[in-house]
Amino acid sequence: MTGSKRIYALDTNVLLHDPTSLFRFEEHDIFIPMTVLEELDEKKKGASEVSRNGRQVSRFLNELIERGNGHGISNGLELTNPEGVTLKRGGAVGRLYFQQRTSNGHGKADNQILSSVIELRDQNKDRAVILVTKDINLRIKAKIYGIDAEDYENDRALDDFALLYTGSTELPETFWDKHPEVQSWNERGRTFYKLDRHDDEDWYPNQCLFLPGDNSVELRVLHVDEQRATLVLLDDHSHSNHAVWGIAARNREQNFALNVLMDPDVDFVTLLGTAGTGKTLLALAAGLAQVMDQQRYREIIMTRATVSVGEDIGFLPGTEEEKMTPWMGALTDNLEVLANPEEGGSWGRQATNDLLASRIKIRSLNFMRGRTFLSRYLIIDEAQNLTPKQMKTLITRAGPGTKIVCLGNVEQIDTPYLTETTSGLTYAVDRFKHWSHSAHITLRRGERSRLADFASEAL
Repeated sequence: MTGSKRIYALDTNVLLHDPTSLFRFEEHDIFIPMTVLEELDEKKKGASEVSRNGRQVSRFLNELIERGNGHGISNGLELTNPEGVTLKRGGAVGRLYFQQRTSNGHGKADNQILSSVIELRDQNKDRAVILVTKDINLRIKAKIYGIDAEDYENDRALDDFALLYTGSTELPETFWDKHPEVQSWNERGRTFYKLDRHDDEDWYPNQCLFLPGDNSVELRVLHVDEQRATLVLLDDHSHSNHAVWGIAARNREQNFALNVLMDPDVDFVTLLGTAGTGKTLLALAAGLAQVMDQQRYREIIMTRATVSVGEDIGFLPGTEEEKMTPWMGALTDNLEVLANPEEGGSWGRQATNDLLASRIKIRSLNFMRGRTFLSRYLIIDEAQNLTPKQMKTLITRAGPGTKIVCLGNVEQIDTPYLTETTSGLTYAVDRFKHWSHSAHITLRRGERSRLADFASEAL
């Protein structure tokens, strides 16, 4: 063992957050305190995501011990790569060490972990020992004792949230001058353009482009390669004649969103924005138009991440849909806007509400595993509270003819250990931006009321 190799001591919350974190530290060594094993044992029971992760960590550890034939634990177990976990540096692996005796710490588990790490540091003075934990207070305690402590950041989708793909970009005023040889044609009532792409035009499929000013134009990238790009002129949903289920776009980003939501060739849409930008209303309006009028999908299925990750849902009375109803206030509020006929009075409104409710199903995330949705319009609300693994579980439920719309605001993450850069919504936006059947739009302007707009800025 050389001094250049670091030793990372992992806290329980890191393993419960990402069971594959054991194999994410390249050629460096891993140390697991005995207290962490005890906490994993306490967390293994249950059907929650945390419990499943705890059991997965135990299986990984048992597999590593069995590969060593029960020998050489004190000398460290080679962190061989399990199937599906990619190592970064040409297969170089570290070794896994366990605490060989009970910690000298007393009281809280955090103090026992700190004690074991201090002992490890004293035994390895020639090597850097780093505590990895997602617990901010434990990192503060470690700093007080002179221990290097870091957050687990290997699961971050990107280094800085400000770098996240926005889904739209402004074109320079000289855009048409830069592309003198543009092929244009009309097909089925739509206008298309094909042009040579410049090096500074880093476009993605279904990215929306806009040219402001007197000669304003709004376009969407249909196809792009290293040399050329095909663009299509966007429909103007801000005009009442092109309203979607009675909803007209109030700003440029809303028009972008309605265009991709109504396009049957776009199977996956992510809408990111703060409260009041119209995410849920636009998604529902587009869904109703395609379910009720165009009959493109059989029904709308709406779900959301309950902040308690499902445990509290069992204490609510009724069926699955009735249990989810308290979490679906946004759906109820928006349906009042969408199901408000001008004629028919209260009876007409009730009849419309009953008709729409029959085509909208509310489902819990807890029971999504193993299901397949055929020709459905699936709305996932509050997607910022999902982990990347949960997001993958949901998106892979899509069968033929299904469209998935993810809504969220990463400034309102309620789930512990998730941040703007590790949220499943951020992960999906970054991973899907190159796919030709997905689209993302960041909504920036609130459209609720002047009171809500002022409050969001001033408070």
